[in-house]
Amino acid sequence: MVLHGRCSDSEPLSVALEAAIRAKQGEGVGVERSNVGGWHSKTDMLGWGGPAAARLADLAVRLAKRMSQFDGRDSASVAWDVKMWANVSPPGALNMSHAHPGVLWAAVYYVATPGEGGELYLEDPRFPLPQMTLPGFRVLGLDGQPQPVEHRIAPSRGDLVLFPAWIRHGVRPHRGAGDRISIAMNLSAR
Repeated sequence: MVLHGRCSDSEPLSVALEAAIRAKQGEGVGVERSNVGGWHSKTDMLGWGGPAAARLADLAVRLAKRMSQFDGRDSASVAWDVKMWANVSPPGALNMSHAHPGVLWAAVYYVATPGEGGELYLEDPRFPLPQMTLPGFRVLGLDGQPQPVEHRIAPSRGDLVLFPAWIRHGVRPHRGAGDRISIAMNLSAR
C-alpha cells in the first residue's frame, strides 16, 4: 500500500520547512547515508525544524495510524516514534536503493521539486530479483498487462508519500536547475 497525496495548506508549510532546512544546512556538513551528492541532515529534524516539522510529523503519524492494524492490540494504545531528516539535492544528486529495517512506515514530504528527474522509485519486493529462477516473470494486472519491476512517483511541491519501510526504494538523479528538497521520516510503533 502506497499513499501519495498533496497536503492541504502545503505552501506555508513548505516555506517554513525550507527556511529551517536552509538555516540548518548553513551550520555545516551533513551526513552520508543513501545520498550521492547533496546534503543529508542528521535524523534529529524534530529538534530543529520548529512547529512546521512537528505538524508534518503529526500528519504522517495520523496517516500511518489509519493504515495500520495490530493483532491483539487496540491501535489507540500504540505509541509512535518519528525520526526525521532533510535532503537537499543539487542537479545530479540521487539516493541509492535502500530499505529501513525495523521501521513500519517511511514517509517523504517534498519541499521543492524544480525541473525534471528526482523521481522516488519503489522496487519489486522480490529481492533479490536477479537471483530468481525466472527474473523475467511478471504478475499480470487487472488490465492484463505485466506489472512493472519498479513503481516511480514524480512528486510535486507539497506532496507526501507514505509506504511500508521494508520496500527497497531510492531516488533517480535530479536534473532540475535548482535544489530538490525533501524531508524523509521513519515511523516506528511500540
